[in-house]
Amino acid sequence: MTQQTQKTLQTAVGAGVLLLGLALAGGAVAIPSAAGYGGVGPNFLPWLVAISLVVCGALIVREALTGGFRAMDEPSGAQQAYWPAIAWISAGLLANAALITTIGFILSCTLCYMLAVQGLKRASGQDAARPGALAADLITGFAISAPVFWMFTQFLAINLPGLTRTGWL
Repeated sequence: MTQQTQKTLQTAVGAGVLLLGLALAGGAVAIPSAAGYGGVGPNFLPWLVAISLVVCGALIVREALTGGFRAMDEPSGAQQAYWPAIAWISAGLLANAALITTIGFILSCTLCYMLAVQGLKRASGQDAARPGALAADLITGFAISAPVFWMFTQFLAINLPGLTRTGWL
């Protein structure tokens, strides 16, 4: 690949990140800004992510236009995508979207995490099918999703689909 082609591709990546940030900012405009518990409204996080993406995209474009990405290592890994891993990760995302209102945020996100990690482990050649690995992935997914659910529902007063009406599951 020629240096000019690399520079063009690097600029395109930066422009894509910049456009993604601008699109997210456009969506954040439509979210009400009424402050909730603790003075943080529901539009805070989308604005934070949008601004971060715009800044990162602008820095990537600047870097690409002033000589390209410097000191890049040669790419590692396989030459082709590992499609089974993409299928595992996609299954996790689709299962989360399909089940979140049925089994609640915590369990659907736990399942999503477990399936995504299974795909990533298999892509890296690890033995992911062991019962111990599956259990560890489920426990870790629960350990991540439960506090996130509780933070949003109990402290930020943002409603997420739960399994019970108590607000704790």
